[in-house]
Amino acid sequence: MAKISNNSIKKELKLKSLAENRYARFQYEILETIEAGIELLGTEVKSIRNGKANLRDGYCSFRDGEIILLNVHISPHKNVGSFFNHDPLRNRKLLLHKREILKLKSNTEKKGLTIIPLSIYLKGPWIKLTIGIGKGKKLHDKRQADKQKDIKKEIKSALKR
Repeated sequence: MAKISNNSIKKELKLKSLAENRYARFQYEILETIEAGIELLGTEVKSIRNGKANLRDGYCSFRDGEIILLNVHISPHKNVGSFFNHDPLRNRKLLLHKREILKLKSNTEKKGLTIIPLSIYLKGPWIKLTIGIGKGKKLHDKRQADKQKDIKKEIKSALKR
């Protein structure tokens, strides 16, 4: 029998990005990222695979010892009748280990941080969500980040010449 190594399994699990929240990286300074599963309905899975998810206004909250994903819009699947379709803005449970949930809860309560969805992607057959622990940026922080981007662009263009 042939042995299957972990490296070959990881290579087979290709990552395919389905939706990103670029605005979150502008609004928040992301300190840490965590991969989480999402509890989804069948029509939601079909819509996400078609790229019909919007993470822009999304955030996470705690309820009954669980993390809930709020205000993420997943469009109803167009090929299914209205009876089987889902509510586009329904609350979705995130699938994390208990110790990860407790760590996130203590960070958000003590340090004033927030939990933001950053991207949805396929990892093999599973749909995963990357959440970030972030601290809101002030206006001067945003301006400083823009200046840094401009400087990097100028350096790149100067090196090309």
